[in-house]
Amino acid sequence: MSFDVAFILSTLPAFLKAVGVTLQVGLIAIVTSLVVAVLNTAILVYRTPYLHRAVGLYVELARNTPLLIQLFFVYFALPTLGLKVSGFAAAIITMTFLGGAYLTEVLRAGVDAVPAAQLESGRSIGLSEGQLLRHVILPQAGILSLPALFANFIFLLKETTVVSAVAVPEILYTTKSYIALYYKTYEMLAVLTLICVLLFLPLSLLLSRLERRMQHGQFGS
Repeated sequence: MSFDVAFILSTLPAFLKAVGVTLQVGLIAIVTSLVVAVLNTAILVYRTPYLHRAVGLYVELARNTPLLIQLFFVYFALPTLGLKVSGFAAAIITMTFLGGAYLTEVLRAGVDAVPAAQLESGRSIGLSEGQLLRHVILPQAGILSLPALFANFIFLLKETTVVSAVAVPEILYTTKSYIALYYKTYEMLAVLTLICVLLFLPLSLLLSRLERRMQHGQFGS
């Protein structure tokens, strides 16, 4: 059985479009997850009554249920309650729900790592609790958490393949569609593998370099 290079070349425009969808879903989910995580971290830092407990329950629920089940719930179950969403919207909602929980845990660990002396210094010069959070806690927690945050960003980009289950035309959905139509399994799997390597390997190498720089105190140099 020959390897059909001509067929692969003919599918490249569709795959380039699928890569764009993958990046769009992933980048939007990263931004929205980070917003959710920052809000949750503020609640956890100040131990806001009831909300503090709600954030804890949310984190446990999101981290202990599979993304695919969450996706099916949003896409198939919510319409029965009168909340119909598109596949793209369901993907963003679900990945934000999951990503927000993971990033909340990362930022919380970063907050715990901020030296107590920094907080005392901020209070001693008259910073309010809100100013302390904005100007002392979150900036330092963000820097301390940077490798873990970046690792979770890569994780979220990889998880975009799950949204093919609700017909979002990203790279895995495009691969499966061509296999179903033309039975070019090996060719399409080869393209999928190459795209994943080109997308994720540079990010993984960048993460490794970032971790090495931080370990040697060279971050920002």
